[in-house]
Amino acid sequence: MGATKTEIFSEQQNRIADLAKAFAHPARVAILQLLIAKKACVCGDLVDELPLAQPTVSQHLKELKRIGIIKGEIDPPRVCYCINETVWEEARQVFGSLLNALMTEKTTCC
Repeated sequence: MGATKTEIFSEQQNRIADLAKAFAHPARVAILQLLIAKKACVCGDLVDELPLAQPTVSQHLKELKRIGIIKGEIDPPRVCYCINETVWEEARQVFGSLLNALMTEKTTCC
């Protein structure tokens, strides 16, 4: 397997890619939508709502938590997850700026 060469890109470019990864799989989008709707959720509740196996949901939660877009509060034996509002706002700003850049940079193409 080849190296991703993320080190050749800026910290900002790597962060944007990480944030985009949170939305890059429909299961993660569904998890984020459920967390937004419910304000907080336990992994088992997400498994009940999604047509996915518990290990699959856990893997997606792990990735979302690594990115920082969700946070989890451990209350043994369960972990309650919710949206990390600070990182959510970061993503909103980053994607808004990136998507709006084309609108300010009038270019002609093909």
